[in-house]
Amino acid sequence: MPIYKRITIDKATYALIWKIEEPLEFLENGIDLTNYCRIRYEEMKSKIHKKGFMSIRHLLKEFGYSDFDLEYDEKGKPHLKDGKHISITHSFEFTGVIVSDKKVGIDIEKQREKIKLIAPKFTPIEEYKALGDGEDLIRKLTIVWGAKESLYKLYGKRGLLFLHDIFVEDFDIPEQKTTARVTHDKKITFYTLNFLEFEGFTCVYALAND
Repeated sequence: MPIYKRITIDKATYALIWKIEEPLEFLENGIDLTNYCRIRYEEMKSKIHKKGFMSIRHLLKEFGYSDFDLEYDEKGKPHLKDGKHISITHSFEFTGVIVSDKKVGIDIEKQREKIKLIAPKFTPIEEYKALGDGEDLIRKLTIVWGAKESLYKLYGKRGLLFLHDIFVEDFDIPEQKTTARVTHDKKITFYTLNFLEFEGFTCVYALAND
């Protein structure tokens, strides 16, 4: 079973990353879905989306859960029925799940050139001029995007604006961590973020500060 990475963040927080290498038929084997998820799955047109969906169910089994332990709110955010917090991500051949006693968010992104085109929508691009226009810029922008995505998942509030409501403190890539703040309804909340890079992908996970 291709568990790509196991990450122990603290005594109550764990993350698993899966690299999808199996055929869809293998991933479907032994997985039972709720009616809600079965309908979602059957409506998927892309095979890679179906593989991602099923590989996440295998990751759930690693945590001791099944699809029947999940429920979704009106925004589509997943919740565990036992009260623990969960976040899920999928990007191309990688999927990830994080589970904790605290609020968490996780995001995996492929490092791609097009991040430079969409960057002005989620971060002040002029702050990154010193990095030039090459790989370092793509890597850093992907981390910032992943940080904001993971915080958006953690926070679970519609109307949260990446550009104006989520601020990621500057960081050095080798440090593999940073902090961020979210401003919503005149309330400011601070978070710790960690990130790692592998095979041209970036994974960022966020935890609510105690």
